[in-house]
Amino acid sequence: MRIMSGNPQPSDEATPGEQAARTLSAMVRSMQAGQHLITALLLIIGAGRALADGTQVALILVSSLAFAGWYLGGAILASRTRDRALGAWWLVGLAVIWVGTVAASVEFVWLAFSLWLLAGHLLRWRWAVVFSVVVFAVVAATPLVHTGTTSYANLIGPLVGGVFALGISRGYVELIRDARERQRLVASLVQAQAEMADLHEELAHTQRESGAMGERTRLSRDIHDTIAQGLSSVTLLVHAELENHPESESARVLRQIESIAGDSLNDVRRIVAALAPGELEAGALAGALRRMLDRLAEETGLQAELHVDDGFPALPTAAEVALLRTAQSALANVRLHAGAKRVVVSLADVEDAIRLDIVDDGRGFDAGVWDTGSNRVELGGYGLHSMRARLRELGGGLDVESAPGEGTALSAHVPLGRTMEER
Repeated sequence: MRIMSGNPQPSDEATPGEQAARTLSAMVRSMQAGQHLITALLLIIGAGRALADGTQVALILVSSLAFAGWYLGGAILASRTRDRALGAWWLVGLAVIWVGTVAASVEFVWLAFSLWLLAGHLLRWRWAVVFSVVVFAVVAATPLVHTGTTSYANLIGPLVGGVFALGISRGYVELIRDARERQRLVASLVQAQAEMADLHEELAHTQRESGAMGERTRLSRDIHDTIAQGLSSVTLLVHAELENHPESESARVLRQIESIAGDSLNDVRRIVAALAPGELEAGALAGALRRMLDRLAEETGLQAELHVDDGFPALPTAAEVALLRTAQSALANVRLHAGAKRVVVSLADVEDAIRLDIVDDGRGFDAGVWDTGSNRVELGGYGLHSMRARLRELGGGLDVESAPGEGTALSAHVPLGRTMEER
């Protein structure tokens, strides 16, 4: 039932999606208020004209209160449920009460206009037409029952009014449907914008981590090649001199120099060891994927797993960005379309290439139809096409295996030799 609906609470700062929802809600409220006002006016006019015609006051009062009470009950019920079947039966009940009111006085036929309005958006089109024809038949027969006569005005007026009311209500339904579709599109755009912002944040974090790891690696290499090697040379020279002249007067000093150089060399090796694992233990791409999967699992409840080969090499920014964008787009598809319970992401160094595999146990799709290149946008495959194009720019590619009901396996690869040269 859609006679009344709840209203969102306003906030100081609204997103585009919230603004669209408010606009739709305001439009629905205004149309519903107009419908309620028309019904109330018609009921008052009918009761007033019935009194003027000398109809019993008690009969008019009972008929009017019964119609108003049932209508008000439906309006309250509509604010709590959107059950279409319940709304249809409520309208049938309202029509039965209306037949009782027109039996009391012919003046209540005015309320047929409200019934036609309600039929247009509470019933499916074919049933709305059938219901409207029945209401018109009652309107046409009422003067005959009460006075024994009728006129062309009694037939043509209600006929025009019924067609007009039914047309208005169907236009109202289409207007609400279009507004809700626009609201859905706005919400999708806002979500896409938020996902892009998250992606840019991930990329910035990846670049910072990549730069930091590169600097750590450079420092560890420089320290190893300069200070550590120098101290090793000092230790070897002192040790050789002590073996040639173990009892010389300078032996004590040489032993002190050897001890200090050995201790310093141990400290330098610890520093080099502390710097070097930064690249080996947690690469920037792996870290970004881990954060992305953690967020996906937290927001959707999916079981998300990440597997990274031991000794996975550092990659240039272009390759990391391409693989990260591929993962982000693929995981967005899993979130929105797959209906999966589990997703596994693997990052591997396979011979002369870097391979990113993403496998889910969702509903899948016909990958053969998508891969033909036709109707990609209609099939929702534009994202996959964009992934493949981005990877091909680096000399890589994208393989997709899927079938309805069998999940999806996506494999992206970038040649390792080329990416390492670009560094």
